[in-house]
Amino acid sequence: MSRYFKAEIRENRPVHTVHNLLTLNVPLSMPEPRPGQFFMVEVNKGTDPLLKRAFSLFRKTAQGVQILYRIRGKGTEILKDMKEGSEIEVLGPLGTCYPLPSGDTIPLIIAGGIGIASVFSLVEQLSGRATVFYGARTKNDLLMHKELKGFAKEILVSTDDGSAGQKGTIADSLSAFLSRPQSPTPKYRIYACGPHPLLKIVSEIAREFKISANISMEEHMACGIGACLGCVVRTRDGYTRVCKEGPVFEAREIVW
Repeated sequence: MSRYFKAEIRENRPVHTVHNLLTLNVPLSMPEPRPGQFFMVEVNKGTDPLLKRAFSLFRKTAQGVQILYRIRGKGTEILKDMKEGSEIEVLGPLGTCYPLPSGDTIPLIIAGGIGIASVFSLVEQLSGRATVFYGARTKNDLLMHKELKGFAKEILVSTDDGSAGQKGTIADSLSAFLSRPQSPTPKYRIYACGPHPLLKIVSEIAREFKISANISMEEHMACGIGACLGCVVRTRDGYTRVCKEGPVFEAREIVW
């Protein structure tokens, strides 16, 4: 089944000063996307920039596939100005997905900044089961917080400046949560997406508390299908392609 298709822009609205929510009307033949997967999206009809951009699946709704993206370069600057009704080329869904937890496992979902784009649909699919650790620089950088409340069991917010939730990092909040005395000790599974320093610390915390963890690695991608080898990361088995063998990995596989 082909993963290449043309999609009509149904909506492309700002949700923050530097973030937009893109909704694409996709063909029925498109494979069903799963939390953690991504799409390669055309950002220009010309050759500058030439390459598609990789974006995580945010949600799949009755209106179409939604992508939450940060405006931070030439490609996304062009994308934010694309109007409703425009047609763009898309490749996807691509990559690995987050494995769902077993019935007796409590999912702990960590989102750092725009990392919420990758894990939001997982929180939605788990429907009231997940405890979410959501961190950002300030309260103004917490994206889709209101919508997230409708799906999460609990949301523990951390901000660098203390303007919302606890002042500090998500890693501090996660460590404090796991250090609470509980009897019997619950069975947890960690899912995380965010900046590399955060993912490294989360991986170390998971190892310390002997918890299985899946992390979504964010790397620049040129092709999205494993051909160009431009997005490799180091793992215990050597260098591995994020777009093909990832972006979701077992945390213990990554060599930091």
